[in-house]
Amino acid sequence: MTIKYNNVYINDVATVTGPYEKKGPLQGYFDKGYDDFYFGTKTWEQAEGKLIEDAIDILLSKIGKTRFDINLHISGDLLNQTVASNYASASLGIPYLGIYNACATSVEGIIIGANMVDKGQVQNCICSVSSHNNAAEKQFRYPVEYGGPKPKTTTFTTTGGAACFITSNSKGIKIESSTIGTVCDMGIKDAYHMGAVMAPAAAETIYKHLTETKREPGYYDLILTGDLGVYGKKILKEYMKVEYNINLKNYDDTATMIYDLDMQPVYAGGSGPACAPLVTYGYIFSKMQKKEIKRVLLVATGALMSTTMVNQKLSIPAVAHAISLEVIE
Repeated sequence: MTIKYNNVYINDVATVTGPYEKKGPLQGYFDKGYDDFYFGTKTWEQAEGKLIEDAIDILLSKIGKTRFDINLHISGDLLNQTVASNYASASLGIPYLGIYNACATSVEGIIIGANMVDKGQVQNCICSVSSHNNAAEKQFRYPVEYGGPKPKTTTFTTTGGAACFITSNSKGIKIESSTIGTVCDMGIKDAYHMGAVMAPAAAETIYKHLTETKREPGYYDLILTGDLGVYGKKILKEYMKVEYNINLKNYDDTATMIYDLDMQPVYAGGSGPACAPLVTYGYIFSKMQKKEIKRVLLVATGALMSTTMVNQKLSIPAVAHAISLEVIE
C-alpha cells in the first residue's frame, strides 16, 4: 500500500554511534560517537536507552525546541518489550508510541508520524530508534563473552541511536510518499543469514512502490535498502531480475556502507534498527543537502524473529517498508 503526502518534511536529524561506527568510513557524518559500549552506564541495555536520549537531546538542540514543544514521540528498538525506548521516553515526558518491526522500525515510525502530520492530527513528532551490538547478541544469539564462532553470512548489529523531527514546515527533506510492506516468509530458518531472510521482502516492497507510483527505478537517484549485508544485497539484485525483470543499477545497502568491510571484523556488514537511519540521516542527507542526489527511496528491512520461534525450528518472516525522500526545490 502506497500513501502520498501533501506537506510532510524531516526538518532535522541527529545521530549517535558506538565505537565501530565512529571508526568506520562514514565517521565524519555522525553527530556524536562513543569509544566504548557502556556510555557511562552499568549495562548494555541501559547504554542502548542512552543512545535514544542522546539523539533526542542533540535533535532538540538543533531545532531550538524543548520536550514541551513536541506533540508525539515514536520509538522502537530490538530489546524485548522495546525497553530502551520505554526508559528513554519515560525521561522525556512526551506522549509516546512504542513500535517494533525489527530493523524496519525506523521507516515504520516515520510512516506513522508522516501520516499523522499529513492529516493534521499532530503538528510535529520525533521518531527515534536504537540498536546495540552487545545487547542484541546477548538477546538473540550468544553473549559476546562466549566467543561463539559465526558464519560469514552473519551481520553485525549496529550500535547507534537516530532521531528525526517531522512537521509540515517545508524545511529539510520532503517525505513524498511511503509504501507499507507485507510480511514475507520464504521458509528460511537460518538466524545467521538475515540478508537471505529479508531480501524477498525488500524486493516485493520496491516492486509495489514502483508499480503503484507508476515509476521506473531510474526515477530515483538512489534506491537504498536497510541492512541486507553483502550477501543479501546480491540476493536482492538477482531476485529483482528473476522475479520482476528489474535491473537495480542505482542501488546500495546501508549495511555495506557503514563499516569498512575489509578492515573491520563485521562479517557481512551492519544490521539493526539504527543501521539505515545512521547512514541516511548522516551521509545520504548530507549529499541531498548539497543536491548531489535529489530523490532517494529508502527501504528499511526487518527480520521478524524471536529466540523462542527460532528454537522451535520455525522459519523467519520478514517485512520491508519504504519512504520516498526528495530535496525541496
